Amino acid sequence: MLRAPAPGRLPLVLGLLLQLWRGGAAQYSSDLCNWKGSGLTHESHKKDVEQVYLRCSEGSIEWMYPTGALIVNLRPNMFSSSSKHLTVCIKPFKDSTGANIYLEKTGELKLLVRDGDRSPNKVYCFGYDQGGLFIEATPQQDISRKITGFQYELISKGIASDLHTVSAPCRPCSDTEVLLAVCTSDFVVRGSIQDVTNEVEQQESVIDVSVSRLYRQKSKVFQPSEESGSWRGQIKTLLECGVKPGDGDFLFTGRMHFGEARLGCAPRFKDFQRMYKEAKDKGLNPCEIGPD
Repeated sequence: MLRAPAPGRLPLVLGLLLQLWRGGAAQYSSDLCNWKGSGLTHESHKKDVEQVYLRCSEGSIEWMYPTGALIVNLRPNMFSSSSKHLTVCIKPFKDSTGANIYLEKTGELKLLVRDGDRSPNKVYCFGYDQGGLFIEATPQQDISRKITGFQYELISKGIASDLHTVSAPCRPCSDTEVLLAVCTSDFVVRGSIQDVTNEVEQQESVIDVSVSRLYRQKSKVFQPSEESGSWRGQIKTLLECGVKPGDGDFLFTGRMHFGEARLGCAPRFKDFQRMYKEAKDKGLNPCEIGPD
């Protein structure tokens, strides 16, 4: 639930918004996905508010020498998508510093990312209809080395839930879920687990996959390996899932999230062959894919 700003912050927030209403600066990026700007454009007016307008499903914000504040207006580029069914996720840059990031709606602020928070690879998500992003520079003696930045994604609430809850990527998928995943996932590959690296600090496991058949990939996650002669790639999942190296082939499916492959359904390949044949015999395949 959104809460009011702490005592002493309200005049500043109202002052910033009032100045914006009176004609604060607006920066319209020619790149509809990414924005890069500098607070030095209004160094003499430290309470200036700038508006940034982006229309893309993913991109980045990079604010050098932050002073004053930014209001970031994100708009989906998917005309068929209802905004109430969208989730916004942001992932701050590793060395992002110099500003607090708030969720703002009708003049009320909720702190999302505090300046100086060093949580590695942490992702912050909220419903699109919960408000917009209000980025306020914190008082600094020296802004010369300050850069506030983050990546953002607009995704459906169902996908966001799968990416950020333990139960979804850890539990076995039903036959129906596997067949749908084959049709809708960002990547679909047949392969084996070569190694698993557990990153305790990030609470993630990195699965090194050797690919024997590439069905589809949205990004170039899986690439030919000169050493082994086969295709290789890495997929991430939650540490709590307890993935371990093992024998046999799997059908790996999943989503791309901030440039990383995240594991979805991953049945053993022989089980996928069975469920695919059964669905095909009954005419219930949601899409066609040729199992080996």
